[in-house]
Amino acid sequence: MIPRIRETSPVQSVYLAFIEALQDRGFAGDLNPDYANRTVLATDNSIYQVLPQGVVYPRNINDLVILAQLSERDEFNQVVLSPRGGGTGTNGQSLTDGLVVDISRHMNQILEINEAERWVRVQTGMVKDQLNAALKPYGLFFAPELSTSNRATIGGMINTDASGQGSCLYGKTRDHVLELKTVLLDGSVCDSAPVDDTALAALRDRTDRVGDVVRLVDDIQRQHAALIDAKFPKLNRCLTGYDLAHIRTDEGEFNLNSVLCGSEGTLGFIAEAKLNVLPIPKYSALVNVNYRDFNAALRDATELMKAGPTSIETVDSKVLNLAMNDIVWHSVSEFFPPVPGEDIKGINLVEYTADSDEALAEGIKRLTDTLDAMNDSVRESTGRIGYSVAMGNAAVGKIWGMRKKAVGLLGNAKGEARPIPFVEDTAVPPEHLADFILEFRALLDSHNLAYGMFGHVDAGVLHVRPAIDMKDPEQEKLVRVISDQVADLTQKYHGLLWGEHGKGVRSEYAPKFFGELYPQLQKIKAAFDPYNQLNPGKIATPNAEISLLSIDGVTTRGQQDRKIAVEVWEGYAEGMHCNGNGACFNWNPNDAMCPSYKATRERIHSPKGRSSLVREWLKQLSEREVNAVQEAKANRERNAVLSLPARIKNTINKKRGQYDFSHEVNESMQGCLACKSCVGQCPIKVDVPEFRSKFLELYYGRYLRPLKDYFIGALEYIMPTMVRVPWLYNGVMKPKISQKMLAKVAGMVDSPLLTGVDLDKALRDVNVRYASAQNIATLNAEQKAKTVIVVQDAFTSYFETELVLDSLKLLKILGFNPMLAPFKPNGKPLHVHGFLKAFAKAANNNAAMLNALAGTGISLVGLEPSMTLAYRSEYQKVLGDKAPKVALIQEWLAAQDLTEATALFAKSDYKLLAHCTEKTNAAASIKDWQTVYVALGQELSVLETGCCGMAGTYGHEAANVATSKKIFSQSWEAVVTEPANSGKLTATGYSCRSQVKRIQDQRLPHPLQVLLGSYQG
Repeated sequence: MIPRIRETSPVQSVYLAFIEALQDRGFAGDLNPDYANRTVLATDNSIYQVLPQGVVYPRNINDLVILAQLSERDEFNQVVLSPRGGGTGTNGQSLTDGLVVDISRHMNQILEINEAERWVRVQTGMVKDQLNAALKPYGLFFAPELSTSNRATIGGMINTDASGQGSCLYGKTRDHVLELKTVLLDGSVCDSAPVDDTALAALRDRTDRVGDVVRLVDDIQRQHAALIDAKFPKLNRCLTGYDLAHIRTDEGEFNLNSVLCGSEGTLGFIAEAKLNVLPIPKYSALVNVNYRDFNAALRDATELMKAGPTSIETVDSKVLNLAMNDIVWHSVSEFFPPVPGEDIKGINLVEYTADSDEALAEGIKRLTDTLDAMNDSVRESTGRIGYSVAMGNAAVGKIWGMRKKAVGLLGNAKGEARPIPFVEDTAVPPEHLADFILEFRALLDSHNLAYGMFGHVDAGVLHVRPAIDMKDPEQEKLVRVISDQVADLTQKYHGLLWGEHGKGVRSEYAPKFFGELYPQLQKIKAAFDPYNQLNPGKIATPNAEISLLSIDGVTTRGQQDRKIAVEVWEGYAEGMHCNGNGACFNWNPNDAMCPSYKATRERIHSPKGRSSLVREWLKQLSEREVNAVQEAKANRERNAVLSLPARIKNTINKKRGQYDFSHEVNESMQGCLACKSCVGQCPIKVDVPEFRSKFLELYYGRYLRPLKDYFIGALEYIMPTMVRVPWLYNGVMKPKISQKMLAKVAGMVDSPLLTGVDLDKALRDVNVRYASAQNIATLNAEQKAKTVIVVQDAFTSYFETELVLDSLKLLKILGFNPMLAPFKPNGKPLHVHGFLKAFAKAANNNAAMLNALAGTGISLVGLEPSMTLAYRSEYQKVLGDKAPKVALIQEWLAAQDLTEATALFAKSDYKLLAHCTEKTNAAASIKDWQTVYVALGQELSVLETGCCGMAGTYGHEAANVATSKKIFSQSWEAVVTEPANSGKLTATGYSCRSQVKRIQDQRLPHPLQVLLGSYQG
C-alpha cells in the first residue's frame, strides 16, 4: 500500500503513477511519496533545499532494472531520477525535484572478500567505515579517506570520486575501483573494468546502450587526446566528473570507470563495486607542529613534505578552538599541550605510517631532527612555535577523529551567520597554496566575513567556509559574488574550483573550466541519458538547449527558513541550525549517536530528519500566520477542560484520515528515545529531546494524548504513596493479565516493580539522616566538611532502593558523612513527553529545595545519570542560573582524596557500560569512574557500546518494544552474552540495568555496588 501523501498536483500525479507502476511490476523495495520522507531528503550538507516528488529505496539490483526500464516508457520519460547514498554532499549533488533513489537502506552488503588478491566486492550502499570494520580482521582497509567516513556510502564516494586525508599516498576513489556494475537507463547492466583493445573491440560491437557509450567515449579519447592532455590540470585531485584524462590507463587499457567515477549519478545507477584494498599500516604517529600564523603553516607544509610523511593536514585557530569547546577534546587534549607565551594560530598534523617500529621512528626522526635544529631565526621565518608527537594507531585515530568532527563544528559558530560550504574545496598546485590563500583571505576580508579553514595542504586542497546568514537576502547575494571571484582565482593559480567534493550545483562553472571539451561531455551525457532524466543540471547537459543549474537559481534553505518568524526560530533554536552534515547517520552500532536511526534505517527517525520536519512544520504554521511560540503560551493559559471538545473533534477527524502534516512530524518524534546523544555528538548540537517536547506540547494542545503519557508523567508523583503499599502496586502490575490490560489500555509493558523496602527504616538501620536545615545545623565543622547530600530520583529510590542504600554504605566506608535529600519529583518524564507547564512547576519546586540545601555549602550528588544531568540541561533552560548544581556521583568522588581507603578493598577487575546521556553529554565523567577505581586499587575498563534501547520509559511503551529490543541486539547483546564478560560487567544507568534484566535476565551492579562488594571490612 502506497502511503497517503500531503497533496496531489499535476506533477505529483505523474510521479504517483510512476510509483504505482513500480509496485505493479514487482518493485521489492520501499516506495515513499509521503511528505515526511520528501522533506527529510530535500536537503544534504549544502546550502540548498529542493523538495523531491518521492523517495524509493531499492532492495536489489533487479529493483534498479525495473526503475530504469520503466523510466524509458513514453509516459514516464520526463520523470527525473537522482541516486543518493549518505546524502553528505556539500554541493547539492543528490538533491532533486524528481524521485530520490536511495540505495543505502537495503543495498549495503559485502558480497565477497578476497584476502589473497586484496579486493572486495560490495553493494554500493555500504558505508565506508562499515566496510573497513569488516576488512580489519583481514588486516586490510579501503584507503580513500574523508571526514564523513562513518556515514558516507561507497556509492557516494564513487559518484563524487571522493578523497581526503592521505590522497598524495593513496590517491582518489577511482584509483581503487577495479570493476563497477551499473544499471543504465534502458535497463541494461554495464559491467565495466579496464580492458585491452581486443575486449574493447567486443564492447564496441555491442548493440545495446553499453555499446553506444563505449564507442562514443573511446572515440572522444582518440580524437581529442592532445586537447585533453593540455586541458586537464596535473593535480593530485585532478578533475572530478567525466574524467577524460584517465580513459586510458598507464598500461594503455580502456577504462570506462574513469567516466563513471565522479559522475554524480548523472549516467546510471552504480549498484556494485569491486574495490582494491590495502594492508593496514601496522604503526603510525602524528607530529603536531604549532604555528603563530596560519599562513606560515601553509607555507611550511611544502618544507615539511621533504621529510617524506604520509600526509599533512592543516587546521586554523578557529577550527581548533571549536574543537576545544566540544566533547571530542577530552580524547585528544593531551596531544596538544599549550605553548607558554604563544597564541597558536595554526597546526600542521604530519602523519607517518610504517610496517615496523624502526621505519616509523626513522620517518619521524627525519622531521623532528629538522624541527629540533631550529634556531631563533628559523623559528621566526617559519612561524613554528614547537611540536608534540602522538604515537600509536589509537592516538592517531583519536586526533583524526577530532579533525573529522572539526569539519562539522564549523557550522556551530555563534550567531546566525555560520560558516557554510559553497567554495570549500578549491585545489591548486601545493607550491602555490600559500599565495592562493593569501588572496582568498583578502577576498573574504574585503566582504568583512569571518571564516574557518582546514584542509590537505600536501595536495594543495584547502576547505574554506565563509560565515553567512542565508536567511538575510542581502548576505545571500554574496554566494554569487564570492563564487565568481574564487572561480577566477583558482584559474589564475592553475587550479580547480572543485578539488574534492564534486560539482553538484556548482557545475555551472564546468563550461568555463572544460572550455572546448565541454561539448564532448555533453555527448557523453546524451549517450547515457538521452532524456536528461538522471540528476539533471549537474556536470553536463545532453545538448546546448538545456542549461546547467546555477548557484543562485536553486532554492536555498535560507529562502525557506526566512519564512519562519524570528521569535519562533529562536524559540526552536535547538533544531533550526541543523546543516545536514549527517553525523547522525553514523553506521556504528557501538556508537551512541541516534539509536532510533540505527534500528529503523529510516531517515525520518534521525536528528537530521526530525530537525528537517520541525523546520518544515514551523514554516507551514508561519505561512498560515500561526506563531508556534505564542500558541504554546496560549495553550498553557487555556482551561484544559474547556479545550477538550475541540481536541476530541480533531482526534476523531485524525482517525477518519483527515490529513495534517503534524501527524507525520509526530510519528517521527514518537520514535525518539530522548537519550540526548544528539546533543553531545552532533557538531551543531542539535537537541531533539528539547524541541520534541515543545512540539508535543503544541501537538497535544490540538489532539488528545494517549493514556500512557499521563501514566508516565504522574509516575514520580504517585510513587511516594504507592511505596507505602507496595503489595498493592506490585499486585496490580505483576500478573500477566494485568500486564496485558496495561499494554492494551495504557500502552505500557514490562513495568518495573517496587522493591518494597521502607526507606525511612532502612536509613535508620545504616545510620544515615535526611538532609534538612535542622539536621545540617547539628553538624560541627569537621562533620560538615565530610558531608555529601545524595539527591534522590524516582527510579533508584523506588525500583532499586538497594542501590541507594549501598551507595550510602560505601560513602560511609570511604569516610564521608552521607545525607539523603528528601524526595521531590525531578520532572524529567514530564519534559520528555511535552508536559512543559507541569515540568516548569516541578523544576521550580525541586530547585527551591535543592538550592536551599546547596546553600549550606554541602555538595549535592546524584546516582542516576539521566535524571542528574537534567539539572544542567532541562533545568538550565527553565531556571537559568537558578538551576541547582548537582554533580554525578563519580564527578564528586574523583575530586576527593581516597588514598586512605585504598587498603580497605580487595582488587577487582570490571568493565563499564556507561549510560548514553552520561557518555555523550558528560564525557569526562566516564574517566572519573576510572579515576575513582584506580584510587581504590581497582581496575575498570570502559567498553564501547551504543544504546541499550530502554532510555527511561521508552522501552516500556508498547509501541516501542520491538525497536527497543532491536537496539539492544545491535550492541549490548553481544557484550552481555560474551562468556568472558560474565560477572565482570557494571552499568551506570537504571534503564540499562533494567533492559539487561528484562531481555537477558541478568542483574548488572552499579559501579558503586561493585566497590562495596570489594570491601574487606
